[in-house]
Amino acid sequence: MTWIALILAGLLEVVWAVGLKYTEGFTRPLATAGTLAAMAGSVGLLGLALRGLPLGTAYAIWTGIGTVGTVIFGIVALDEPASALRLGCIAMIIGGIVGLKLTTA
Repeated sequence: MTWIALILAGLLEVVWAVGLKYTEGFTRPLATAGTLAAMAGSVGLLGLALRGLPLGTAYAIWTGIGTVGTVIFGIVALDEPASALRLGCIAMIIGGIVGLKLTTA
């Protein structure tokens, strides 16, 4: 259950990171409320995951999911560049996430 909470926390991190773009400096109330709710949910689920996972592992995976998800969103939805170097860096982050998962009991 802790891994599920951590994955959901990471996905909510993507939601709030993307949401920040659409708040327009926190001037759009609906986008701001959704972003703040996603932030609270993300941190709350991370806190639950920390009950059963090491801090370093959980935090690195949480931020890794958020980073990779946000970059992929930018590439797919915002027409950001998808150069080979950029995709290689994403692959390294994913490799680190998988490595941390495999080495954590």
